[in-house]
Order: sequence, then structure tokens, then C-alpha cells
Amino acid sequence: MTDGAQSQFVIQVKSPDRPGILAAITPALASAGCDIREAGVYGDPDTKAFFVRMHIAVAGKTSDDLHAVLEPLAKKLSLGLSINSLDRKMRVLIAVSKFDHCLNDLFHKWNLGVLPIDIVGVVSNHPSLSTIAERYGVPYHHLPISKDTKPQQEAAFQELITATQAKLVVLARYMQILSDEFSAKLSGNCINIHHSFLPSFKGAKPYHQAHARGVKLIGATAHYVTADLDEGPIIEQDIRRVTHATTAEDMVAIGREVEASVLSRAVRWHAEYRVMLNGSKTIVLN
Repeated sequence: MTDGAQSQFVIQVKSPDRPGILAAITPALASAGCDIREAGVYGDPDTKAFFVRMHIAVAGKTSDDLHAVLEPLAKKLSLGLSINSLDRKMRVLIAVSKFDHCLNDLFHKWNLGVLPIDIVGVVSNHPSLSTIAERYGVPYHHLPISKDTKPQQEAAFQELITATQAKLVVLARYMQILSDEFSAKLSGNCINIHHSFLPSFKGAKPYHQAHARGVKLIGATAHYVTADLDEGPIIEQDIRRVTHATTAEDMVAIGREVEASVLSRAVRWHAEYRVMLNGSKTIVLN
């Protein structure tokens, strides 16, 4: 059977760490005709949890069929089980404000086929970046916001998520703080890029905060959004070296490239089902 006739799935497993988990899963998949193309595992010594990601190829099977194969093991071994199809690209809604570098990078890599996603729309509280979305034939939704209209704006935002069937929301320098209620609705399915190496320099103007402290390294952090500002589980980070002579404005310019690359990696890993939550942290099985 050729690859073209096979369906591609990612199986994610989280369970209490114990011997024999892979020894039970692997024969069950083999008996169902599954070909394991990639596998990653991690046992966390702190939380005593065990994580598995398997990319499998199989002909003539659906995710329901695979659930039927693995559910008996899941019940017996107390496995948290998720089966996701790679044949359908993840639908992504991007939110931006006035900065365009992360948006341009996501569109460029999506257009090249580097990102396994389908960008279904752009949401912004400003109209200024509409031409970028138009260039790629993607709908642009201008949803202005003020202190008084925040509930209505977030309700319209949520309606767009539902209407576009987006499975991931990406805050690509969306300079608005989501309400606790909205953050909760998006839990585990909303990635933000913060322009500092968290947990340092949270909130506004982090490069200026870093410059004031005389740091020698600046960075960017992609993390899941939670109600606690800039404290969600971290997915990816990167840094660049600076000196005493680097101005705050220089840091902003240097940071743009770091922000874009960090965010695109986090989006790709999420869309490939490589990221698994582990309390306040993430496990990224590359």
C-alpha cells in the first residue's frame, strides 16, 4: 500500500508514568495495520506523568476506528487519549493590531507550505493591515474596541471563531488583553507572542524595560493564553545578544525577527500536535 492511499494521524497519550505503556500500545496499532512513522516519549520526574506522541499512517481507518482499537487500553491503563488527523490542515484565525512583522511571516510561510495550517481569517482592532490579508485572499475583519465595547467586540470575535471553524487563534502582536472569560474559552487553543524572554519584563514596552535594566540578552516567548497576563504555559523561546550600546529602539528592531520565528515555530508545533500541556508547563515532542 502506498503512502498516497494511507491516512495520517497523530496519537497523543498522557498517563501516570508506569512500565508497559508503549509495550501495550504498539502491538495494538500493529494489529490494526498502522505504520508508526515517528514517535516521541517523555516521562516527567516532577509530575510523574508520561507523554507519548505517535505519527502513524494507516489505510482504510478513521479516527473513530483508531479510538475503538485503543479505548480498551486507555481504560485499562488510565490513558488520556487524543487522536488527530493530519490530512486536514488546522484552521487558524490570526489577530493583529498595528505591527505587521509576525503577520507577514505567518502568511509567507503558509504560502510556501512550511506551516501545516489553513489561515481562515485575520481579526484586528485597526484597519491598517487589511492590504496584507487581501494580498493572500484572506478575509480581514475589523473589530474596533474600546473600554466600553470590549464585551461586544469579544462576542463578535468569538462568533468569527465559530463561523470560520478555527481550531487555533494566534495573537500575532494583538495589543489587547483578553478578558478572563474569553481567555478561558480559548484555553489551550490560543497562542500569544510576547516580545520578551518571559518571565522577565511582562506587560507593556518590555524592550524598554530590558534596556533600562541593561540586559545583555533579549528574546521573545510564544505561550498559551491564560487569564494571568503573560504567564501561560511557554511553548517556545529564543534570544539575541545585545550590548550596553544597543538602544531600546535597536532592541525593538532586533526583536521583530525573533518574535516572528518563535511564533511560527510554536504555531507549527501546535498544528502538528507536538505540544502537550503539563500543568503550568508544556511538553514539546519534536
